[in-house]
Amino acid sequence: MSCSIFLLFLALFVSILEQSVSVSNGSQRVILRAISGQDGEKPDFAVELNATNFDSVLKETPAPYAIVEFFAHWCPACRNYKPQYEKVAKLFNGADASHPGIILMTRVDCALTLFQSTVIHGLCSLFPSYSPFSQINSKLCDKFSVKYYPMLLWGPPKKFVGWDPKQENSEILTIERGRTADILLGWINKQLGSSYGFDDEKYENEHLQRNFSDPGQIAKAIYDVEEATSTAFGIILDQRMIKSETRASLIKFLQLLVAHHPSKRCRKGSADILVDFDNLCPSEILLANNEADSCSKKGTLGNYQICGEEVPRGYWMYCRGSKNDTRGFSCGLWVLLHSLSVRVEDGESDLAFRTTCDFIYNFFVCEECRQHFHGMCSSVSSPFKKARDFALWLWSAHNQVNERLMKDESLGGGDPEFPKVTWPPKQLCPSCYLNPRKTSDENSKIDWNENEVFKFLVSYYGKELVNLYKDKELQAGGGTEKTVNEELVASTNAVVVPLGAALAIAVASCAFGALACFWRSQQKNRKYKHLHSLKNI
Repeated sequence: MSCSIFLLFLALFVSILEQSVSVSNGSQRVILRAISGQDGEKPDFAVELNATNFDSVLKETPAPYAIVEFFAHWCPACRNYKPQYEKVAKLFNGADASHPGIILMTRVDCALTLFQSTVIHGLCSLFPSYSPFSQINSKLCDKFSVKYYPMLLWGPPKKFVGWDPKQENSEILTIERGRTADILLGWINKQLGSSYGFDDEKYENEHLQRNFSDPGQIAKAIYDVEEATSTAFGIILDQRMIKSETRASLIKFLQLLVAHHPSKRCRKGSADILVDFDNLCPSEILLANNEADSCSKKGTLGNYQICGEEVPRGYWMYCRGSKNDTRGFSCGLWVLLHSLSVRVEDGESDLAFRTTCDFIYNFFVCEECRQHFHGMCSSVSSPFKKARDFALWLWSAHNQVNERLMKDESLGGGDPEFPKVTWPPKQLCPSCYLNPRKTSDENSKIDWNENEVFKFLVSYYGKELVNLYKDKELQAGGGTEKTVNEELVASTNAVVVPLGAALAIAVASCAFGALACFWRSQQKNRKYKHLHSLKNI
């Protein structure tokens, strides 16, 4: 009898949890994406924050600025203001925004209660001793001294994380006048020196950064590396490119990503795919059917997010062009390859070289590009013995590609704001040039100091690229030993669960959790063996 009651309780809890997950995934699960409306409702573009996800969302966003609106759902003025705020949020939030990745626009409901959360509503029915009317964001709103509704704060996202109200010279500003969409956008334009408008096309009226002398710009590319990784994986699945003859190439490239991808969440996602790959895309199926659904987006493999739930974001940061169809993916892919080349060790250099060449040849959809790259790969006659040699070869190959594209783009079709150049330019690495005074008209005859070039590559695509991750960990009070799961915390609807409810949930879940864990460990034991030599992720 007790077992039946336990199972009934467990089924009820799982049902409640499934409902809450469906709501969460449909709303704030993905940072900067428009929230899908239900029952014909218009989508919300501003990201809903609460006491649980406030720090994690602001810590994770690639946007350099954020606006937080503090409001109360019962406030008539707040309800009237919402369409005005949403009109501006639509410009900046989501993959379809005109100016994505510049301002993260969010809101916090200071009057939100436990009763209004799907998860807590269900738990309160099981644990009636807990008050369903406790305001879960009250301490958060008090922390920012919210005295009226709606109240808008502006500042760098990282400054909101761990903010001290006693701090002097705070970079967080109160937007005193922003009660209409026009006034708020005007305030933003004045603050940024921009000229954004509600009729802007994507990326129109943006002031793109083109200062080649600023090495700090590459830090933004960590988001583009994630975007490029996710985009490449999506193309492979969409185009059904996993075949019996290409399967091994993809596995080797996934192994390279697990060991050396600069993003921890991409390393984790690649490992998850690699561990399950034999089950997801068995070689036997490909031999029988060279375009099996199980190895495409239609199969279970399509449910895997190689860099986490919030990627792809649908826009580019460092690799953003002045037009929708310039730079972007190709730029992000080059940054990924360079970042891999400076992270491999000497003993891995030749394997990394061959893995990269095979991946581009088998999975890059631009025929002319992949054939040109394949030709450069084929010209290498002897194996690489040093990581330095591989990094310099890739750098040289990239410049050969740029040289070819310079000629093509001279006829039109390139990005006029980002013309192809020999890399790195003198402004960024003067020591890379043996004769810095030499004119740049004869790029093919540049005398390079390859030792300095290698130092530049290691710094630029190594530590500089991951600076944002390190900065965010330090600003959040953590160290470099933060777990991958902590880094992958995304925007959710989760709220603080009362201790008693949490303990009950833990007891209920342990019974089947242990069994599931044992079963899964038996299934995957053999597949983990081939990963033991890779670096910790």
